[in-house]
Amino acid sequence: MTHTINLTVNGQKYTRTVEPRMLLSDFLRHELGLTGTHVGCEHGVCGACTIMFDGESARSCLTFAVQADGHEITTVEGLATDKDNLHPLQQSFWEAHGLQCGYCTPGILMTMIPFLKQNPNPTEDEIRHALSGNLCRCTGYQHIVDAVKLAAEKMR
Repeated sequence: MTHTINLTVNGQKYTRTVEPRMLLSDFLRHELGLTGTHVGCEHGVCGACTIMFDGESARSCLTFAVQADGHEITTVEGLATDKDNLHPLQQSFWEAHGLQCGYCTPGILMTMIPFLKQNPNPTEDEIRHALSGNLCRCTGYQHIVDAVKLAAEKMR
């Protein structure tokens, strides 16, 4: 049995037929070729698969593709208009050295964008709390926190 879904991803409308058990993370990566959505733990713990689902952060490894029917999804590929015009949060990560290997970065970006919309002037403690669902094994988080603070300044 398959289901036809209609959804908008990064501003583009898609109609696809999917199996009911297909995860949204697999749909994005394998059906649409949007490999910026990373898969880490596959249990919703690490945050690598975080996307925006109707403007809110969501774990795509815990969501079935059929659940996205009729909804709007934004992945990390939808943030920048092109490689020379990064989203302010992406630019801040670059300027503040907020990434190393980069595996966790897309999920962190997709977590922080709604956070910064809701909290445009966050404290360091608020940023760290918002980051608590995203695992990074490389950075020690300080440069990530600095990047989020810089982005908050740029976005105000």
